[in-house]
Amino acid sequence: MSKRYRIIIFFIILVADLAAVQGQYKMAEYFFKPLIIIWLMARFVLQLRYIRNSLKKWIIFALFFSWLGDVLLMFHLEDPLFFLLGLASFLVAHIFYIIFFHFVRIKEMVKSRWYLLLIVALYYAIVVAILSPYLGDMKLPVRIYAVVISFMFLLAMHMLFIKNKTTGLWMMAGALLFVVSDSFLAFNKFYQPFEMAGLFVMSTYGLAQLFLTEGAIRYISSDYKE
Repeated sequence: MSKRYRIIIFFIILVADLAAVQGQYKMAEYFFKPLIIIWLMARFVLQLRYIRNSLKKWIIFALFFSWLGDVLLMFHLEDPLFFLLGLASFLVAHIFYIIFFHFVRIKEMVKSRWYLLLIVALYYAIVVAILSPYLGDMKLPVRIYAVVISFMFLLAMHMLFIKNKTTGLWMMAGALLFVVSDSFLAFNKFYQPFEMAGLFVMSTYGLAQLFLTEGAIRYISSDYKE
């Protein structure tokens, strides 16, 4: 199957999940939501199946824990524990993305940019300041999660300075969309529910994972060619 058709099938799965979320068709959502990451993981593995590269495992681990987080969060309305477990799964996924970006940054000899830290610190401060009064018992877990995803985004922004700028842009854009998706989720759950929140959360999340996976595929493929 060509790359084009794999991307088309991904968007069919994503749109089907968005329709299920909007129409509140739970059984359809239970099927299509986990399939988003399964399809991306399969595409990642198949695309790079002939390439030996130690970076591959970090993306596979990140996608696996993202999939686990998706499954757990589908049941968060039935038991608050599922939300906490889902949060923990995504936290682990971000740690694996962090490890991937860290090794890429070292290999590419990208120096730290202090002004990028200011951007991330500002985002963290604003989000935590707004949400903190509404978090209750979730205050510590949400703050820890916000630190981890902020650090992931910080390293992802450094991908803009690798030699292959287009590949770096794919990865940075994916990380940015992940932050946007999680921000939508947090504000909808803890601050103020808003109309079509599910569509905003899942559309940005699906694209985030697609861009991160595409960026990783491009980087590992180009690294292999070199």
